[in-house]
Amino acid sequence: MLYAEGTADRDRRCKEDLMSKQKVFTVIGERDPESGWLVGEVAELPGCYTQAPDLPGLEKNIHEAIVGYLDAAGPREPAPEFVGTFHIGVSG
Repeated sequence: MLYAEGTADRDRRCKEDLMSKQKVFTVIGERDPESGWLVGEVAELPGCYTQAPDLPGLEKNIHEAIVGYLDAAGPREPAPEFVGTFHIGVSG
């Protein structure tokens, strides 16, 4: 007997496969005080950064920067793992 997989089941399985293969990166965003533009840097990819005037533009640009970085880098050593950020107060 053949099992006919439903469209919803197939779509869910394809989405799960895509999600399991997708890499997730940490983007650190700052606003440039001179231009007012947003600057995004990928913590796990040294030298991978971009800018845009607004958040939707920054998201689009950083996605393109990541894809370009990975295409140019090819197979290489594993990237550093992002651990987190914290604040330190300093008097002065």
